Amino acid sequence: MAGFTMPEQLPEGEEKVAAVRGMFDAIAPRYDLVNRIMTFRMDVAWRRRSVRELALPAGSTVVDLACGTGDLCRELSAQGLRPIGVDLSFGMLAAARTAAPLLQGDALSMPLPDGTVDGATCGFALRNLASLPPFFAELARVVRPGGRIALLEVAEPPNAVLRFGHGIYFGKVVPFIGGLLSDPAAYRYLPRSVAYLPEPDEMFEQLRAAGFADVQRTLLSVGISQLITATRAADPGA
Repeated sequence: MAGFTMPEQLPEGEEKVAAVRGMFDAIAPRYDLVNRIMTFRMDVAWRRRSVRELALPAGSTVVDLACGTGDLCRELSAQGLRPIGVDLSFGMLAAARTAAPLLQGDALSMPLPDGTVDGATCGFALRNLASLPPFFAELARVVRPGGRIALLEVAEPPNAVLRFGHGIYFGKVVPFIGGLLSDPAAYRYLPRSVAYLPEPDEMFEQLRAAGFADVQRTLLSVGISQLITATRAADPGA
C-alpha cells in the first residue's frame, strides 16, 4: 500500500482537497475494517438512523456525498430508497461495494442538475471538505424543495468525564489502531481534523443561510457522534 503524507499544519483550500484525496486513496483497501473496529460497529447503527431520519417515501432518489465504499448507499437501498454515490477519491470508488451508480466528483461542485434529488446524506466528511458554506449551498441546489438531508459527523460528549475518555480514545487509540491496520499518517490526521468543524450554532446558521429549515442536531452514543438533519426550504430565505 502506498504511503501517505499529511502536512504538519492542517491544510486549507486546494491543498486540503489534494491531501484528502490522497489520504482516502491510501486507506481505501481497509477503510471498512478499520471503521468497524474503531467504532465497535456502532457506525452501522448510526448510518441506519441517518437514513431513517430522512423520512422520505420509498423510491426517493438520495445522493450520498463522500460515499466512500458505499456503506450509506447500501443502507439507503435497504430502506427502499434509490442512492447515487459521489466521492472525490477514485481509490474509494474502486473499493466500493454497492450496486448504486457512482460518480467521481467534488461535493462542492456536484455533477447533478438543480433540484433533481429528494434527499442527501453525508457520513463523516464535513471536516474533510474545503469549506462548509459552499457545500451547504450545493446541497440546496441539488435537493428539491421539501427534500431532506442527513449529515453524520464525529462529536464530543457533553459529559466532562466521557469527553475526557473519548479524547484519549480518539486521540491515542484510534491512530494506533489505524496505524496497525492501514496508513498511520491518515489516522493521525483523523483526530486533528475535528478542528475544522464549526460550533453547532454556526453550522445551523450556515445551513439556514443556504436554504434549509427545521435544522436539528441529535447526539448519538452518548455524544461521540452527531446527526444533523434539515429540510430544503421552498425559498432560500425561509
